[in-house]
Amino acid sequence: MAIWLNNDSKILVQGMTGSEGTKHTRRMVASGAQVVAGVTPGKAGQEVDGIPVFNNVADAMAATGANVSVVFVPPKFAKAAVEEAVDAKIPLCVVITEGIPVHDTAQFYQYAVNSGSTRIIGPNCPGIISPGKSNAGIIPADITKPGRIGLVSKSGTLTYQMMYELRDFGFSTCVGIGGDPIIGTTHIDALEAFQNDPETDAIVMIGEIGGDAEERAAAYIKAHVTKPVVGYVAGFTAPEGKTMGHAGAIVSGSAGTAAAKQEALEAAGVKVGKTPSAAADLMRKIMQ
Repeated sequence: MAIWLNNDSKILVQGMTGSEGTKHTRRMVASGAQVVAGVTPGKAGQEVDGIPVFNNVADAMAATGANVSVVFVPPKFAKAAVEEAVDAKIPLCVVITEGIPVHDTAQFYQYAVNSGSTRIIGPNCPGIISPGKSNAGIIPADITKPGRIGLVSKSGTLTYQMMYELRDFGFSTCVGIGGDPIIGTTHIDALEAFQNDPETDAIVMIGEIGGDAEERAAAYIKAHVTKPVVGYVAGFTAPEGKTMGHAGAIVSGSAGTAAAKQEALEAAGVKVGKTPSAAADLMRKIMQ
């Protein structure tokens, strides 16, 4: 069992014929993922390493049974690409693209919600991996193994670090949700899925400064999550009022600071590490 991505996932790559799309398609295939199609308008009939390319998502799904899309499309075309995937009713659409205008994301996210058929992960995210089963995105597949920890993270690189630090125990699924101000899948969505997954025993949640997503996640954990949760919030040393890295990571007043988020999480019974390694140590104790 895994959340949202498993052995049966058949992946199509929107933008597969571009340099990033081709590179990461090869990495996904090398990690054992079933990549069955590519989509690039006007390139139907071509192949990438024997994987057929189609003009649109609907054609690719009809021909191959694909049920996951990974989007490697430049920012200005990303909204159209995601809405095309939603129109084709693909169940999962993982948007890797960075730099998509926030109003575009707001529109395609609402479009997906209204459709009732498509879950968006991202944008500006590393994707989702269920080790040993499938890999949709750019997360390295060889740094951990299958196991019983669930991981949800706003940060790509911290996702990789946590996977590596807890590689002795392994993971059911790792979800990089992205750090933009508007994202399709939230900490709460992932927490709910992990809570309901019989093969996830404990959860690591990585947040960062800015917004109130972690505070809302803390309230959700307090009310609904019975499995042990360990947290880490990036940005304890960040100055107030400055946007740090991700577009979403801005602190205003006391709202959104790492300390405020840590306080909210600890009040909900979450053990919070001051560094990623400290958080990994807390999870190690729980799993032992």
